[in-house]
Amino acid sequence: MIVLGVDPGTIRTGWGVVRRAGPRLIGVAAGVIHANEDDELPLRLRTIHDGLQAVIAEHAPDCMAVEDVFSKHVRSALTLGHARGVVLLCGALAQLELASYSPAVVKRSVAGRGQAPKEQLGRVVCAMLGMRVLAAPDATDALAVAITHANALLARRVPRFASRR
Repeated sequence: MIVLGVDPGTIRTGWGVVRRAGPRLIGVAAGVIHANEDDELPLRLRTIHDGLQAVIAEHAPDCMAVEDVFSKHVRSALTLGHARGVVLLCGALAQLELASYSPAVVKRSVAGRGQAPKEQLGRVVCAMLGMRVLAAPDATDALAVAITHANALLARRVPRFASRR
């Protein structure tokens, strides 16, 4: 089972791929799709689309999990929603099983508490996947999303949003 996790953003979209090998999870790859912040939103969304399609083509995941949008500011939430929509579209076009998790659920699932700081989440992700070097924060968040979904699949606790092919 290969799981692609995505942390959507309009400037930086993190992605991470994990593979289940029996009871273990192995970190396959992770990275960040960088959009030019000086570009208009439609061009940044195209960058996200093209970058994520390349990741999907290269790693051939079985499913994709996406972090929900969270922002205290309405304008930021709406803009992030555009990026998340592009991410979901990429998954649907690739006919991947899709799931969605809130940031608090991801942190609780991986680090043990919903308010865990990014540094703690990064250290736990590295330890869980046997990585020696911390990935960029957006990529680490995406790996945490992938871990959350891989564990939910193992425990057969797939969230309501999940859709089958």
